[in-house]
Amino acid sequence: MSATRYARVKHRVFEVLEEGAAGDLTSKLVDRSLIALIVINLISVALETVPEYSAKHHKLFLAVEIFSVILFSLEYAARVWVADEFTTLRHLRPSLARLRYMVSPWAVIDLLAIMPFFIGFLFPVTDLRMLRVFRLVRFLKLVRYSIGIRSLASAIESEKRALLGSLVIILGVVLMAASVIHIVEHQAQPEKFGSIPASMWWAIATLTTVGYGDVVPITASGKFIAGVVMLLGYGMFALPIGIVATAFAREIHQRDFVVTWGMVARVPLFAQMSASEIAEVMKLLRAQIVERGAIIARRGEPARSMYFIASGRVQIDLRDASYELGDGAFFGEIAVLKHTERSGNVTALSRSTLLALDADDLHILMTRNQTIGAHIRSVARSRLGSEIVTPGGDLVEEELEQTPPDPERPDGV
Repeated sequence: MSATRYARVKHRVFEVLEEGAAGDLTSKLVDRSLIALIVINLISVALETVPEYSAKHHKLFLAVEIFSVILFSLEYAARVWVADEFTTLRHLRPSLARLRYMVSPWAVIDLLAIMPFFIGFLFPVTDLRMLRVFRLVRFLKLVRYSIGIRSLASAIESEKRALLGSLVIILGVVLMAASVIHIVEHQAQPEKFGSIPASMWWAIATLTTVGYGDVVPITASGKFIAGVVMLLGYGMFALPIGIVATAFAREIHQRDFVVTWGMVARVPLFAQMSASEIAEVMKLLRAQIVERGAIIARRGEPARSMYFIASGRVQIDLRDASYELGDGAFFGEIAVLKHTERSGNVTALSRSTLLALDADDLHILMTRNQTIGAHIRSVARSRLGSEIVTPGGDLVEEELEQTPPDPERPDGV
């Protein structure tokens, strides 16, 4: 294999495993297959602990384990092989980049997911329960494919100081409650409240409002203190929950902001706009996901919105022609500007993410911001010819005759 072909194959493997584009079907198929395999593994590990299932379906569980280890091992080897394709590792030698990747959290999780099998194979053990539980580490592999879990982890990481502070407060309250209840109850129940460490079990169970009932105060003072500790528990444990919830919401908002910014910035209509202008447009956009085969717009209906294709492909059917548009393209803006009806049907050829801009918002935006208004009129004028307002809809035959589609720019339709 030539060096050029080797580099091309290696980069393609990297794209499939690590940085698949929104419309990369191969990357989606690989990701979803690995997710399904992880879920099957978790179910298999759980069912294998049931004695009757383990005895009856032992060969099936073993086959699932062997098949999974083979695929997970190939995945791990492939990820290590393409490690030097990461932007942060490209400046290193390939061998050093791979070593650096192998000590990263993701690589360690991938390695731990396959280690139980090889440990059991190379070093037979009598108690298999430890290895079965160890195989549950594969659950952590799901984090790689879940945006929500990654966002939650980032939220916790960003608020680790606040969470540490709240943990210190909780431990302080536990220690204080254990000390007070020890003073009040140690004579009545020396076997249960004879020391502060022994009383801490009661304090934790009471603060968390679990109340196991194995250790309870019997004196009036002890019961009063228990009531106060219970009320404190609601506030103490609500504190870290509130911190995480706020950080998680902020993380999701920031991610959506970045994703939407990227979507808007690569749309040709807004390509030349400044950051402040794009930010103003983002306030008015709304995301819309359509499944394959869904009708986005119908011929003859009022034009209420224009659309930008963030990912996916759509087909525009006119009376005498059809056109396909893909990522970064947009449609419907001319009919919105002219307050006319749609001149064609628009159908999703694949599952697509669209950014819709309502007609009223578009006109308000163009009125308030002359720069944006001039830019949109300029793009529309380049599509129509010399004037903005002409008879018909946004994609009529007369307009196509004035501005033939450029095969190099499918977004110019």
